Amino acid sequence: MALKNPADKGLQTRAIHAGEGPDPVTGASSPNLVMSSTFVVDEEVSFSANNMTAETPYVYTRWDNPTTRQLETKLALLENAEACLAFASGMAASCAVMLAHLNPGDHLVLSNTNYPGTAELARATLTRLGVEVTPVDTSEPAQIRAAMRDNTRMVWLETPSNPLLRLADIREAASITQAQDALLVVDSTFASPVATRPLELGADLVVHSLTKYIGGHGDAMGGAVCGEQALIGALRGEALVHYGGVISPFNAWLIMRGMATLPLRMACHQQNALEVARFLEQHPRVEMCRYPGLESHPQHALARAQMDNFGGMLCFRCADPRALAARMMERLEVIHYAVSLGHHRSLVYLMSTEDLIGSSYRLEGSELARYRELAGDGIFRLSIGLEDAADLIDDLARVL
Repeated sequence: MALKNPADKGLQTRAIHAGEGPDPVTGASSPNLVMSSTFVVDEEVSFSANNMTAETPYVYTRWDNPTTRQLETKLALLENAEACLAFASGMAASCAVMLAHLNPGDHLVLSNTNYPGTAELARATLTRLGVEVTPVDTSEPAQIRAAMRDNTRMVWLETPSNPLLRLADIREAASITQAQDALLVVDSTFASPVATRPLELGADLVVHSLTKYIGGHGDAMGGAVCGEQALIGALRGEALVHYGGVISPFNAWLIMRGMATLPLRMACHQQNALEVARFLEQHPRVEMCRYPGLESHPQHALARAQMDNFGGMLCFRCADPRALAARMMERLEVIHYAVSLGHHRSLVYLMSTEDLIGSSYRLEGSELARYRELAGDGIFRLSIGLEDAADLIDDLARVL
């Protein structure tokens, strides 16, 4: 028997049981994997996905799929959302939200230093399509407020941000967007629903790269958007069916399996990250270390107020970062020198300032000076995994 009222259960119970139940035919305890691309129907169903309703049976996996729906149900319950829609990647989810809700002449406000893929989509693609884009430091609510215009239709936050670990005050941003009748969208990939549930703080939509913490094992790509049923339903009809960024049912199954241990993993990520961050903060060769759980983080008070878990992401800066990166590639034994984050394995990568400024952020003047003051020629983004913290520290000590 499936849980009758999963929303009444604790986070860990929801992570395991929500959206699932024993198979009514076989009694299988684990959820089935439905890989079929099409489904036999015994009633007339419209050939257009525009006519889908909640009662429409499964017809075609690009429209809907039983395994994917289980994933969506589970994540919606973790985010305390009315609905969720899964995509093939975090970028597919982000692109869906922006293209479905922004039109030529609309205005978007977003962080001036966020995930490069999103930054490039906004600055290059959206502007080419006639959307006005204003990047600001969203860690300062005053900058968000000053950037708002009559045609502002969306504010996009990323908290903690990638890669600088800046936080955005979601509740304060919500008060700004609600006064303007603009959508507040929060990319909560670094936080996960274990740490922060943006919808509870006033956000309209929350976006995740499921490839990261929610999947947690580095073996499946996916993305998701959570929010009110009306907003998610509109995305399904346009963004999922027509844009085609459909998640594979196999990836949905893998990610759902990873979600069962999400609360346990996040507790370990936080414990390890705090130990490693304290080591780095005190190391003589480390010029800067930023982690929301450190009292030295300039927004530590906001982190304590807004996050139930400080996560496993940190960044640090050293002199001559390219030489250090070369030593990492050659000598690291436990930590992998690789992109991505949120996996059970620890991952580190140099985020070159020259690369990010030239291709992604395009900062100038005082904004560029502020970025260089913090990041220098480049910062190392470190995703702390589930290994023993002592082994991670020894690995870093070997190359520093």
